[in-house]
Amino acid sequence: MTVHNLYIFDRNGSCLFYNEWNRKKQAGISKDEEFKLMYGMLFSIRSFVSKMSPQDIKYRLHYYETASGLKFVMNTDLSVSNARDTLQHIYSNLYVDLVVKNPLVPSCQPLDSELFGTRLDSFIRSLPYYSPRAA
Repeated sequence: MTVHNLYIFDRNGSCLFYNEWNRKKQAGISKDEEFKLMYGMLFSIRSFVSKMSPQDIKYRLHYYETASGLKFVMNTDLSVSNARDTLQHIYSNLYVDLVVKNPLVPSCQPLDSELFGTRLDSFIRSLPYYSPRAA
């Protein structure tokens, strides 16, 4: 079991934060283009999933949206059935505490907080379904 990556989008579709842990294959496009594609896919995810056959799916996309419009997207392997609590914890205990409550971090701009990145990495690596050697 493993976590591949995490996106945090604001309500306008700007990617505020991105990190990857066990991503074996790159998209072959720029990160900015990947962010736009991921955000665009969120609007049509129900249609996307319903048209995919089960044997084609190689990952599970987990999604959490806050009341303020922030969108947290995490991709895992198929063995992770539900990461809603994980995403809610990232928002409530990491993002709010280290970003929203920090007057030195500008809002609505890409995050450049080493503390947030370090704590998030530590949290992800502590999850029971994180594996650094996942295929």
